Amino acid sequence: MAASDWLVAGDPRLRSREDLATTRALLGVFSDPLGDRYRALIDSHPDACLRTCRPGHLTGSALVVDRAGANTLLMLHAKLGRWLQPGGHADGDANLAAVALREATEETGIDGLRLWPDPLHLDIHEVDPPGEDPHLHYDVRFLVQAPADAEPKPNHESRDMRWVPLDALGDFISDPGLFRLAELGAQRLAISRSI
Repeated sequence: MAASDWLVAGDPRLRSREDLATTRALLGVFSDPLGDRYRALIDSHPDACLRTCRPGHLTGSALVVDRAGANTLLMLHAKLGRWLQPGGHADGDANLAAVALREATEETGIDGLRLWPDPLHLDIHEVDPPGEDPHLHYDVRFLVQAPADAEPKPNHESRDMRWVPLDALGDFISDPGLFRLAELGAQRLAISRSI
């Protein structure tokens, strides 16, 4: 991964888009039954990028790693009470890479984040937030790297935020999807160092 391969805020490839063809194109790297479930949602729900879409909707999230690639940033989600990666609702934006970078920046308070443009992982999970009906999040997950010596400044969406060594994630999480995301992120970073 050359430095020029990463996307940063302001890159034209991170412009907001309403056309779900943007999401469909992004999902092209997933030619498996899980990718097919995402495409079925998109094909049957023109509102798939809105949080009101049921049975679920698209979200974008980020595995935020430090510059060395040894630690990932986890947040203790204020509503859900669990350690999670930053991410959130698309709110009409079909460019889920842009969603993931926007959410990571807002939730961590770190400026200068950079995003690898290809999604790493897909994960469909049920959420049951207070005051809402249970529904599915069709999460598209990306690798995001923080600048050297980045200090997070959490917002109202988290009760706590910590840099966690990738090999110590089990002390904070039990979600197999997040473990898989971290594994894929470490592999992507290892490939970048060998080039």
